[in-house]
Amino acid sequence: MDQMQNHLRYRPHPWHGIEAGPEPPRLVHAYVEITPFDTMKYETDKVTGYLRVDRPQRGSSLPPTLYGFVPRTYCADRVAELSPYAERGDEDPLDVCVLTERPIRRAEVILEARIIGVIRTLDDGQADDKIVATLDGDALWSAAQDISDVPEEIVDRLRHYFATYKMASADSRPVEIVSVYGHTEACAIVEAAMADYENAFSQDGTDAAHRP
Repeated sequence: MDQMQNHLRYRPHPWHGIEAGPEPPRLVHAYVEITPFDTMKYETDKVTGYLRVDRPQRGSSLPPTLYGFVPRTYCADRVAELSPYAERGDEDPLDVCVLTERPIRRAEVILEARIIGVIRTLDDGQADDKIVATLDGDALWSAAQDISDVPEEIVDRLRHYFATYKMASADSRPVEIVSVYGHTEACAIVEAAMADYENAFSQDGTDAAHRP
């Protein structure tokens, strides 16, 4: 147990040990799990906080943007209430896609991301929203205030990627893309996911940074 506490002191869990952001829901932290150069699907292990291989990507398409999650968020009842067709939240951190002009080729980095929209998806009836954001301070994307400012071709690439990235076999059920919403709706989802996190992990008064 002492060894575990020492480890947590030096390496905070990326989900529980990092703040949601400097000015949430508008400006959040994003923990990057996958880059546009990855043909593997990586995912943060919920117990250890280390990145693990989830699965090889079946298709040939690469992630169109950086892809990760917003720390200290959780998709449960409040997030599901904002998605009219969802049966429940997917009980994962809130996913985020980050647009940037300069390539970032490595995962397990933290960056500040400005929220501009959301791609609302359903995964087997569960709310699995994909927040869309821009790297704070990015020279090319700094003018984008809403997802309507993003070229339609980029949004279409994101929609196609998430509609197909979980296909493991020819008869797999694809993720359903419900719709694309702007900045206001995206910020509401971030706030709901932060509230779901507080309800799930901080209700008993314990330090969420030390929770698996």
